[in-house]
Amino acid sequence: MLDEAKNRLLTQVGAGTPMGDLLRRYWMPIAAVSEFEDKSIKPVRIMGENLTLYKDLSGTLGLVDRHCPHRRADLAYGFVEQCGLRCNYHGWLFDESGRCTEQPYEDVAAPQAQFKDKIRITAYPVEVKAGLIWAYLGPQPAPLVPDWEPFAWKNGFVEIVFAEVPCNWFQCQENSIDPLHFEWMHMNWSVRLGDKLGPYSPRHLRIEFEEFDYGFVYRRLREGMSESDPMWTTGRVCLWPNTLFTGDHFEWRVPIDDRNTLSVTWAFTRVPKEREPYVQKSIPAWYGPVRDDRNGGWISSHIMNQDFVAWVGQGVVADRTKEHLGLSDRGIILQRQRFLNDLEAIARGEDPKAIIRDPAINQSVRLPVAERKLLVEGLPMAELLAHPILGKQYAGEYIFQAGQPPEVRSAFKAAMGI
Repeated sequence: MLDEAKNRLLTQVGAGTPMGDLLRRYWMPIAAVSEFEDKSIKPVRIMGENLTLYKDLSGTLGLVDRHCPHRRADLAYGFVEQCGLRCNYHGWLFDESGRCTEQPYEDVAAPQAQFKDKIRITAYPVEVKAGLIWAYLGPQPAPLVPDWEPFAWKNGFVEIVFAEVPCNWFQCQENSIDPLHFEWMHMNWSVRLGDKLGPYSPRHLRIEFEEFDYGFVYRRLREGMSESDPMWTTGRVCLWPNTLFTGDHFEWRVPIDDRNTLSVTWAFTRVPKEREPYVQKSIPAWYGPVRDDRNGGWISSHIMNQDFVAWVGQGVVADRTKEHLGLSDRGIILQRQRFLNDLEAIARGEDPKAIIRDPAINQSVRLPVAERKLLVEGLPMAELLAHPILGKQYAGEYIFQAGQPPEVRSAFKAAMGI
């Protein structure tokens, strides 16, 4: 277990906190490109900061303070110009660097004062990659947005899914290095949710963890599996610092603040061989519900929603002073120690783990993928339907998160030829 001081150290993300300063050294996904097909402004809260993400009429993206420095009006209700975002209260205009470029009255009444040159607003760099909009809130020079290999895979249908989960980010990320929960939270609980008493999932017999350049790999050996199974030879990835990578999708746990987390999923589904070549014109994005409107409880019908139930059930901020960790929690301990080591590294002025600065390295960065053949080369529809986990997906059911909109489901079916 952790003492209270270390629990605070690992969970607090505000500006000036050690973990907040650490996480600000990484690019975070905050929105989807397709969200700006029908709007130009989106309010964003990340690591305790209220910001405004906008796309101006020239197509430039900007991320600036939520409030105008004039009279603190809400810039999420401003309007975009050819270059920049204008406050709807008195017309002050700001560009993506935070520079005030126009003050309509002051520019006329006292042009010699050049008052606008004295005004700047908080602004952060943003970049686009893989249909996501990424933000960097840390010190310069900024590292590169990681160019993970799956971002370049062909013949796949990609969708981006958001959810706002009312708990601290760290217990969400600890889920990323906890293989045993798969047996109980997703397999056995799903059996019981179906009003059945069995059969239960094959039990875990061995789990192993290995650190690599971009996080940790965990491997599992379950009843009925051989050591040649990809889940043992390749495994899954706890991607640093706040991501799970399963091979066909990424799940980022982006801190909104100390008490809330934005879950961001980038999911790739390979089309059947019969549907090649397939080129996706736009990556859809949608928000999935967390609560069940019928009874006010948490939705538990889908894989990630089951994870959400576990996370929020630990409390808004899990009290790790009351834990009793077991042998299956070795990955949890390794992850915590690595974060503590990273905090020491940045205190020495060094980069933390998994920062990429070399463009030569940042080209389709390869990660461990257990189902590489399926995802890269593809399989016929008959074999995909027979897959023990993804078969339901190819039959037309989105198994990962509740609330997929009908139009996204229709686009998915069209891509798959269902």
